[in-house]
Amino acid sequence: MPQNLVSVMALLIGTLFLYLGNGLHSLVMPMRGTSEGYSETILGFFGTSWAAGFVLGCIFARPLVKRMGHVRAFSGFISLIAIIALMTGIVINPTFWVLSRAATGFGTAATAMIIESWLNERASNESRGMIFSLYISITLIGIVGGQMTVAFVDIQTPILFMIAGIFYCVAMIPTLVSNAQSPAPLSEIKLDLAALYRNSPVSFIGILLVGIANGAWGTLGAVFGAKAGLSSGDIALMMTITIFAGAAMQMPAGRMSDRMDRRYVLAILSGIAWLAGIQIFLLEPQNVLTLLLLIGVYGATANALYPIAVAHANDFAKPSDFMNVSGGLLLLYGVGTVIGPTLGGPIMERFGPYALLGVTAAAHALITVYAIVRSRLRAPIPVGERDSYRSISSGTQTTPESLALNPRSQLSSAASDQTPAKPASDAGVEAA
Repeated sequence: MPQNLVSVMALLIGTLFLYLGNGLHSLVMPMRGTSEGYSETILGFFGTSWAAGFVLGCIFARPLVKRMGHVRAFSGFISLIAIIALMTGIVINPTFWVLSRAATGFGTAATAMIIESWLNERASNESRGMIFSLYISITLIGIVGGQMTVAFVDIQTPILFMIAGIFYCVAMIPTLVSNAQSPAPLSEIKLDLAALYRNSPVSFIGILLVGIANGAWGTLGAVFGAKAGLSSGDIALMMTITIFAGAAMQMPAGRMSDRMDRRYVLAILSGIAWLAGIQIFLLEPQNVLTLLLLIGVYGATANALYPIAVAHANDFAKPSDFMNVSGGLLLLYGVGTVIGPTLGGPIMERFGPYALLGVTAAAHALITVYAIVRSRLRAPIPVGERDSYRSISSGTQTTPESLALNPRSQLSSAASDQTPAKPASDAGVEAA
């Protein structure tokens, strides 16, 4: 085990620096754009463009990587996003920034897929679970570390853009130390919306709405903080709290979902997220500690919804369909993150910064209502027959390729050669 982990350490270091760059670049751009006087609609398009590029990268980067080879493709895409990070610090123009975010999103998806493919090639069945957990943890640490960087440098200077470019360049380390010139081909995941909905309407609608809420907050949270009068350090702390609170909440929420109907857990968590969001929207708290406390409650519950919805979908899917179901839901989440900032920006511009939490509250209220309604239409899978909860990364942090690292994917591959019987409650096309 230790020897196997040493062999992937360089790849994990590369992952850390890739997400340090992502965390920093994705936060400094809306903060700098706010100081430049860009409208909330334009700032929302930063997130729309990046999310769209990321989703397209997950779908279309695969043939490019196959044609170019993993090493050359990785070097090319990481160079592209490093150059863009540097150029956005030089060319202060909203149109250029919106377009550049799409290219950065596409390049980030491609580089993440390649790293995940390398890690999958290096992982053994014994170390796969540990490597998967390390990878997910490092992506979170990288994003948070990058975001916290803005607390120490003046956002009016190009220095933060330069630091982001440096982070991206250092992420090239994996190509220099890995001797795996031809890892396993990248997984092909298709976004079959009809099949995903038939498998589980609750997971389909829930994940789309979670993507809308998280996409709006992830892009415009910094704008909200700046408009609400928070300092750069407080904004970085606020965004960090939502991530860490969500990570801390995943295991308690997952254990609860293993013991009761997951739809009830989705309803409870989304209801609490709605309550926190609607309080911020209506009360507009001016005290920083009060605001951060409510944001912490919001982040803990809102960011725990995605893995529970995925687990619920897998309860109703064949074991061999794990990759397609989980990968399809991840792409569906990406679609939601495209919609979220597109809606949130104009609403903030019209009704003020606190309206952002009104947008997220509306999405979470719909999840609560829909989950309760669907729970009345069909009995849940019995506890003994349902899939065990596993903590996974949500949204545009990882690509469907990361699912191959999940130990569940090995069970999926083994089951693909068999035809296991579906539970009696899973007959027909109607799903929970």
